[in-house]
Amino acid sequence: MKKIFIDGKSGTTGLRIAERLAGRKDIEIITLSEEERKNPAAKKRATEESDVTFLCLPDDAAREAVSACENPDTVIIDASTAHRTEPGWLYGFPEIYKDFEARVRGAKRIAVPGCHACGFIALIKPLVDAGIVDKNAELCCTSVTGYSGGGKKMIAEYEDAARDPLLNFPRQYGLNQSHKHLKEMRAVTGLNNAPAFSPIVAPFYSGMCVTVPLFKKDITGGAADIEKVYSELYRGNIVRLKNLSENGFISAGALAGKDGMQVSVFGCEERILLAARYDNLGKGASGAAIECLNYVLSVKPETGLCL
Repeated sequence: MKKIFIDGKSGTTGLRIAERLAGRKDIEIITLSEEERKNPAAKKRATEESDVTFLCLPDDAAREAVSACENPDTVIIDASTAHRTEPGWLYGFPEIYKDFEARVRGAKRIAVPGCHACGFIALIKPLVDAGIVDKNAELCCTSVTGYSGGGKKMIAEYEDAARDPLLNFPRQYGLNQSHKHLKEMRAVTGLNNAPAFSPIVAPFYSGMCVTVPLFKKDITGGAADIEKVYSELYRGNIVRLKNLSENGFISAGALAGKDGMQVSVFGCEERILLAARYDNLGKGASGAAIECLNYVLSVKPETGLCL
């Protein structure tokens, strides 16, 4: 039985990881008291005693936790932004790598993708790899997400009965085009340019839909070629090609509470629209972390996930 430690268990990502792992018989959760979980020495000890540690922490705290761990056998799965493009870290999106199972065998450091980033990467990396989208392409991306992605402070703001009335409407942010996910969106896809990115937070708890428009004149091939690439790559139970349109609409909340992802291709002859739908706390955070754990433990990738 493998020992698992969740550092940052009280946050939204940590809580859902704990919920998903609660009924499993193949692992033992290392728990700390309220006093111990704020004690660096106690957390270091728990990390080094574990076979796998999840880090659900702010970036600086995640870096400190990694630096403090002296057990070379402990696998660290980091859900923060800190290590997603760092050398020596495996990017934790199994479906975009045909050899992920081989890669994870010797991996001791795994970075969980960002919630917005994983939708963009799921849509674009396979097309760059296939030569349909050029590495020099200048793309746009829109992402609608539930407010839980903003953490405890944002959740409290949205769930306050006396909240600002403006919170009752979708709000675009990242207006200065320096969103923290842009670095991995460019690096992991292999693009030379980060996309023009428009994230939008909406007044629902969780769920997400990422869309990327393409002009036919700017790509090699068409919608059928894109669908063929997706269908050949996304054959598992977690990421699937599916027609997401519900009477001409796409609901960003349709997979709320789930850990899978659906991708789809829309548009016309001149303009193609790519869409990825999932839960920002599922495949966009906790679900992705647990999927990585399953690969580390050599069990079915969907073990313990809600699909």
